[in-house]
Amino acid sequence: MNLPNKLTILRVIMIPFFLVFLYMEASWTKWVALGIFIVAAITDTLDGQIARRCHLVTNFGKFMDPLADKLLVCSALIAFTDLHRMPGWIVIVIIAREFIISGFRLIAAEKGVVIAAGWWGKIKTTVQMIMVCFLIANLSSQFIYYLEQVLIYASLALTIISLLDYLIKNRDVLKG
Repeated sequence: MNLPNKLTILRVIMIPFFLVFLYMEASWTKWVALGIFIVAAITDTLDGQIARRCHLVTNFGKFMDPLADKLLVCSALIAFTDLHRMPGWIVIVIIAREFIISGFRLIAAEKGVVIAAGWWGKIKTTVQMIMVCFLIANLSSQFIYYLEQVLIYASLALTIISLLDYLIKNRDVLKG
């Protein structure tokens, strides 16, 4: 198993630890949860860069890397709904987009077509990661509250925009 795949597996392993610390009552545990999330997010960037630069791209990595990303972000979003930090309907829309894109990629793969992530999707992911960091920190400030709300609705808007962009640019995959 190569280094990028090990980083991907590490990211998946970090998810339960992230959630345990996020749910703990002590004031310091949110900072541990934030640290774990940031490390996990960094491994997302590193594994892809290392795989491409060192020619270590594998089928396992192509499958597991996006799955690990979805598991990390979706687990955080579901927890935020439970913790009353984010509306459930927004989480449903964001997760639904991930299922739609994953299904779309499966259809494309069956036809021998590889669909790369687009810029809108990358921007969406970046904004979501920043939003998650703010929601984990859960700072008690009026300004931060409004910033969190902006990030939540920006994530929602970018989720929809990136879905439409993805489907429109790749609509031929659904034909025949």
